[in-house]
Amino acid sequence: MTLNLCVLTPNRIIWDSEVKEIILSTNSGQIGVLPNHAPIATAVDIGLLRIRLNDQWLTVALMGGFARIGNNEITILGNDAEMSTDIDPQEAQQALEIAEANLSRAEGKRQAIEANLALRRARTRVEAVNAISS
Repeated sequence: MTLNLCVLTPNRIIWDSEVKEIILSTNSGQIGVLPNHAPIATAVDIGLLRIRLNDQWLTVALMGGFARIGNNEITILGNDAEMSTDIDPQEAQQALEIAEANLSRAEGKRQAIEANLALRRARTRVEAVNAISS
């Protein structure tokens, strides 16, 4: 038995195909979804989406959003998302270093919050790239 997974962002469709299982980062932690999962709607956190196709795992860097699960269908509406294979490892590492520097220089609450979000997004992209080799 399979699940139909659709991952959408405002700009494009990232994924629209059947999968065996997913692991999704939500605001309350990671959840695994197998066929016949109980229906839920949840906020999606900045983090990794792991997709299992038979014995192969794929990784997507998700930048927050919402997910609806029910009747073996999963719809994820993401703020942004990238397949790990589409991320340039050097560019992702440079963005992480810049985000870390910006956080250390942040002045005031607003700049600190924005810098922290940028750091989380950059860290997720690096984690997605590193998941390819694991």
